[in-house]
Amino acid sequence: MEKQEVEAAVKLAAKDGPLTCHDARALAEKLGVEYRVVGQACNDLGVKVRVCELGCFE
Repeated sequence: MEKQEVEAAVKLAAKDGPLTCHDARALAEKLGVEYRVVGQACNDLGVKVRVCELGCFE
């Protein structure tokens, strides 16, 4: 999957604000990419991830 496609999906998923960790992981699974690919897209786009399941972010 192309980087632009992942970024477009992240933008759509985050249209109302930050993504939850659960939603970011679900998006990665839906797109068939590794979690870190969605994480990198979030970083690149400035999309915040909240309610981290690892306790890293709040």
